[in-house]
Amino acid sequence: MPDYHDDLRLAHVLADTADATTMDRFKALDLKVDTKPDMTPVSEADKAAEELIRSSLRRARPRDAVLGEEYGSEGSGPRRWVIDPIDGTKNYVRGVPVWATLISLMVQGEDGFEPVVGLVSAPALGRRWWAAQGSGAYSGRSLTSASRLRVSEVASVRDASFAYSSLSGWEERGRLAGFLELSRACWRTRGYGDFWPYMMVAEGSVDMCAEPELSLWDMAANAVIVQEAGGRFTGLDGVPGPGGKDAAASNGLLHRDLLDHLGPTA
Repeated sequence: MPDYHDDLRLAHVLADTADATTMDRFKALDLKVDTKPDMTPVSEADKAAEELIRSSLRRARPRDAVLGEEYGSEGSGPRRWVIDPIDGTKNYVRGVPVWATLISLMVQGEDGFEPVVGLVSAPALGRRWWAAQGSGAYSGRSLTSASRLRVSEVASVRDASFAYSSLSGWEERGRLAGFLELSRACWRTRGYGDFWPYMMVAEGSVDMCAEPELSLWDMAANAVIVQEAGGRFTGLDGVPGPGGKDAAASNGLLHRDLLDHLGPTA
């Protein structure tokens, strides 16, 4: 199996750069915020963080392609970095500390691109999570100061904690009934939103989570971290990986129940 340690180390350096920029503008009274064509907000910090990451990658990995939320695709080849400079921009612009920079390396295989490195850095929470294929998932302040992550062993929905982002997305896609049924069957539900539920699945503090509408940059880093922690990450159709337009993550033991409630035939 290939060794992605150098790429993971680079991802930490990229995240350090992004964190300095995003934290410098977090809660700034003069933060500039625009509305994109899809009616979602984008701040000057989103753009600045992605520009810095791209600039660093051009120097450190000039042959690699890059896909980012704010500036699209650049380059081609069997290796592609996927960036979400601020996942949770709505939180960021309102001063809510639940937001993060997501960085992933995807490598082309027999079945298409798959994430092999993932890093999620949430500086306002003082948290960082990361993983590399075949090396496990970790959380801590640095590569040398970290604890290994493992998903929970909860095997029954009635004992499970289920996390989500919002109700509206499920309603818009005609899946609200299944969502509510699952919520009623669970021990606990909470709407943490964005990257955080996936990291809690990897930590074992949440047992399953799902979202009905996502882009690749929302999922790639989360996917490899959940998987390396021993969990499962698929689309709502059950296809493994972050290649679809939605996501379901769990400790693995509950994945079939999750998909039965929220999948296409729910």
